Amino acid sequence: MRHAPYELALESKISGARPVYRFYTADGVCSKQSFRNAELLLIESLWGVDLGRLLALEANYGVVGVVLADRSVSVSMVESSARAVQLCERNARENSVDAATALVADVTALGDTFDTVAYAPKPYTPLSVGKQRIVDGLSVLQPDGSLYLAASKQTGLTRYERCLRETAATVEQVAEYDGCALLEATRPRSFERPAYVSPREIRPEIDGVTLSLVTVSGLFSPSKLDDGTRLLLETITVEDGERVLDLCCGYGAIGTYAGRVADCDLWLSDDDAVATSCAECSLRASRVDGTVVTADCAEGIADQTFDRVLCNPPTHAGGGVLSELFSGVHDVLAPDGELEIVHHREVDLRSHLSPFGTVERLRTGDEYIVLRVSN
Repeated sequence: MRHAPYELALESKISGARPVYRFYTADGVCSKQSFRNAELLLIESLWGVDLGRLLALEANYGVVGVVLADRSVSVSMVESSARAVQLCERNARENSVDAATALVADVTALGDTFDTVAYAPKPYTPLSVGKQRIVDGLSVLQPDGSLYLAASKQTGLTRYERCLRETAATVEQVAEYDGCALLEATRPRSFERPAYVSPREIRPEIDGVTLSLVTVSGLFSPSKLDDGTRLLLETITVEDGERVLDLCCGYGAIGTYAGRVADCDLWLSDDDAVATSCAECSLRASRVDGTVVTADCAEGIADQTFDRVLCNPPTHAGGGVLSELFSGVHDVLAPDGELEIVHHREVDLRSHLSPFGTVERLRTGDEYIVLRVSN
């Protein structure tokens, strides 16, 4: 991430707290220009609690972890987004906070335990994913440790509370603020983590080539290959010997197809650790060799050069993400290389593609357009 253009200031009147905490944010993270009520509720309610070793689950840009670091023996902030992890690290430095950060698809992979877990589900989190993170949080607690969940009815409070009552030893509402409620749940002495999110395999066929793709809830188009990606794959040609990058790979549909139709040096990259975990599984299931990287935009492959970059870009992520994404592609594309992308017909990418010399429309579908771009 090259720029964090938004700055937020959180003033405090609580005894023992710093007068102001400052946070840098950017396109591509949740609530980039304002603090979320759920996180403010966590901060205010937990300030006077003996937190011990604190885990901030899906920490976004670090508000909960940074503020409560002064009240914890230690604090860890985990995220599935590489961009969010960078912001957590920067905001810890800006506020002179000692905090560990980790980019993980599954928090249980940390191999560590905590006294307290704090979690404020993001508004767009699928309920099954939110429930899985709740029980994952319970599973990394010390026996009798506490998980604090802050949510509103709009973000799934009722179902999350039901999930906790089915899995935790005790559940109690301890605070509320402006439509959000804070639940405290304790881990039972004996705990077997249930599975609310399980990998599934889809097998789309493109021009006679059948792919085995592994997906989970929460990723883009998890139940079937989306129409835009299908149009792109039906349009492109990948040659033997090319160095090929599937950028914003999701669960790896584009890269897996490229590896099936050509003997190429294949790379896949995505910001989301859950997505890249699935992409690795998709390559194995389809018997394709490739290198998978979890990184923001093109940062994970900035030292590489590619003959062909293939991308279904996250046009919903904001202009800042798209500008950095395509600027990074410009830097890693070989002089005679090509970028082939698909986007919705109503999206205008001209300003983001301005660094390139040539933009050519290859195909127009009912809803999507495939472009070929070169330096």
